[in-house]
Amino acid sequence: MEQFIQKAATLVEAFPYIRSFRDKIIVVKYGGSTQPDDGGSDTILADLVFMETVGMRPVVVHGGGREISRRLQEAGLESKWINGLRVTDADSMQVVEETLFGVVNRRIVEGIRALDGCAHGISAKEAGVMHVQKHFAQVVSNGTGVPVDIGFVGNVHRVDPGPVRSVCENETIPVIAPIGLGPDGRSYNVNADTAAGEIARTLEAEKLVFLTDVNGILSDSADPESRISTLHVNDVDRLIRDGTAKGGMIPKLQACVRSVRGGVNKTHIIDGRVPHALLLEVFTREGIGTEIVQ
Repeated sequence: MEQFIQKAATLVEAFPYIRSFRDKIIVVKYGGSTQPDDGGSDTILADLVFMETVGMRPVVVHGGGREISRRLQEAGLESKWINGLRVTDADSMQVVEETLFGVVNRRIVEGIRALDGCAHGISAKEAGVMHVQKHFAQVVSNGTGVPVDIGFVGNVHRVDPGPVRSVCENETIPVIAPIGLGPDGRSYNVNADTAAGEIARTLEAEKLVFLTDVNGILSDSADPESRISTLHVNDVDRLIRDGTAKGGMIPKLQACVRSVRGGVNKTHIIDGRVPHALLLEVFTREGIGTEIVQ
């Protein structure tokens, strides 16, 4: 009997959140590091179906770095990174696009449908959702920043929310592959964290949630118990400067700051490996990660 009482108490706790988030857009960046390799059981997909079923409007923007690296290796192509961005020549871009939309996107869509949810895969390029400009990495040489050509990598110039909103209005979960349309009509690889932030900002989302493989922002990287529960946007630059935030966490934090200052109510960085991480963060008082707020 005790376990059933606890389940009822959990539903009661979740009810105010379900009511307040009804018809609100929640953008979820689903990182490749938290996706099962074989497309098997994934509680995140169940969470997304639940959220849509109770009237929320989840929008998924996914990565796929691990899968891309594996397929590049199989094709005899090197994975090289500059400032956290994958160097993407023409051959690599073909593999990136085929992997993101043809493999990872399809796997997520099929996983949601297997749980009786409705999902629609979107290539941000083909649907005209994400228009980009070519990105040049800045590398420090002799104390000054030098622009370096890293291939078909794009900065988001403009987001057209129309196709995404149309899918949401049909009570279907949009699943977006972050491939941008360049001014030359070519495909460009876009950092998925940056893409999620720009899409959330343009959609005026209620929340932006990053699913990653750490349990939030740690004040001490050696201490997993040093998680910062709430972080104000004005403190983010300091964490980047002093090295508290580094590597792949930097574009996530930058996307959070830009999103919050652009109108997104709250952003969250959570450990997507935790079972039902999305429900725990969205529908409980305590949450499980770091929220970044204005």
